[in-house]
Amino acid sequence: MESSLPTESPPEPIVQSGACYISFAFDAARSIDLEQADRRIFAATQRQTIHHKRRAPSYFVYQPPPLRVAQDPPALAIGRFSTPTNLDLILYDFGAIAVIYSLPIAGPFADLLEISDALYDNEPLLSDARQRAAQLLQTIGDAATQPDLADIVEDYVTFHISSLTTPFDAAQFCAAHGREIAQILRAERQRLSMEEVEDALSARSAFGASDLTIIDWNAALLIDREGEDVRAVLDFANVELLEMRHLDQRLDRALDRAYETLAQRTGKFPRMLGQYSGSLRSIGELQVDNALLFENVNNTLKLLGDQYLARVYRLTNRRFHLDEWDASILRKLQTIESIYEKVATQATNRRMEILEWVIIILIALSILIELVR
Repeated sequence: MESSLPTESPPEPIVQSGACYISFAFDAARSIDLEQADRRIFAATQRQTIHHKRRAPSYFVYQPPPLRVAQDPPALAIGRFSTPTNLDLILYDFGAIAVIYSLPIAGPFADLLEISDALYDNEPLLSDARQRAAQLLQTIGDAATQPDLADIVEDYVTFHISSLTTPFDAAQFCAAHGREIAQILRAERQRLSMEEVEDALSARSAFGASDLTIIDWNAALLIDREGEDVRAVLDFANVELLEMRHLDQRLDRALDRAYETLAQRTGKFPRMLGQYSGSLRSIGELQVDNALLFENVNNTLKLLGDQYLARVYRLTNRRFHLDEWDASILRKLQTIESIYEKVATQATNRRMEILEWVIIILIALSILIELVR
């Protein structure tokens, strides 16, 4: 209810230091050989790792670590604010490329709404990101298997505030500025309803009293002196969402082809066995390729050792509906498996029919030979 919000306007928080990270994720290839790609790139590169500020076991890493490439950012103004100061491209072995821009932020907290609004569906920035991903794909050459930069893209914005000019308390901050935070996360200038505000703030977490992470479907707010580990989880989840969407579209096309194969009627006699053999091979390849991509994406990052980051990932998972995407993909993989079994059964039945006819013809020939004699 509206009465739950404070009646008096609290002092406006001032951002002392921070950065806005804009991430674009693309599906660029079937797979990428990161070692070979590293050798082909003549710029400074480093393998991405997660730096822990909290205790965590050593096995909390990427498997394998993606390749990070630093480039000079473009001179693109974001509204009335500064242009990006840093630009990183991250290559994943399962064929994805993430382009991440960094924009410094400082000043009144309310300015973040203007930045968020300027970044929403920002075509110049998206166009630049796609061009850089395509150029990098061309640079690594045959290190990428079946390179093809897909049209689908996933973008995400993370507002990382390192420090405020006033002491910070997570609970008081959310209570006093909840509506403003919701508008920033959803890039909405209009006044939001209380239900919308509560929904935007529902996926939040904190490790201590002086830090806060709020995750929404379009953007996240991170107030933390460090927070690189949380950002890394958010960036990977955005890439994972992209791959789930891309894989879901691939499976839709694969199902259409599999249904067409199942519905085909057998042609001339000499083509019977070859037709079924080709169909089985085609469906089997579709099934294996998509299943491998699904497993590679889901097994790249392990978060079992860090309970806080695992909690952050679960919140992100819920916001991005990754479990629903996983369920849809598994269901479609099972459908392809069912179609494969039906085509295999049809092939077996057809071979049995042919064998029966061969036996009948041989018996008839033997009788005919005896009669001729």
